[in-house]
Amino acid sequence: MTPDVKNLMESPPGETEYFRTLLNLGGIRMEQIVSNGQASGEGFWYDQKEAEWVMLARGEAVLRFDPGGDVTLKAGDFLMIPANIRHRVDSVSVDAVWLAVHFSTKDDRVLRPF
Repeated sequence: MTPDVKNLMESPPGETEYFRTLLNLGGIRMEQIVSNGQASGEGFWYDQKEAEWVMLARGEAVLRFDPGGDVTLKAGDFLMIPANIRHRVDSVSVDAVWLAVHFSTKDDRVLRPF
């Protein structure tokens, strides 16, 4: 059997944000996110129960953390977002592609970026 090869930089054409689950196994979920320029909606904040490791594979973005302020990302940058840290995407380029890994942890002391 030959594996089915996919490409992280490819996505269906569209003007909405696109999510594709790449792996969902043993409490770990990896997804591709293609933003197409969509930032978080006015007043919207993510406040996730899971930790998230995220890498901006292509494009540019600004994430805002509450508390913590703004973080500017360029292609290749990655960071850890601990569970229950409010954050939002303030701006993102139309060509942005993300790789995100969501997971639960009982001890997130080593994950706290602030």
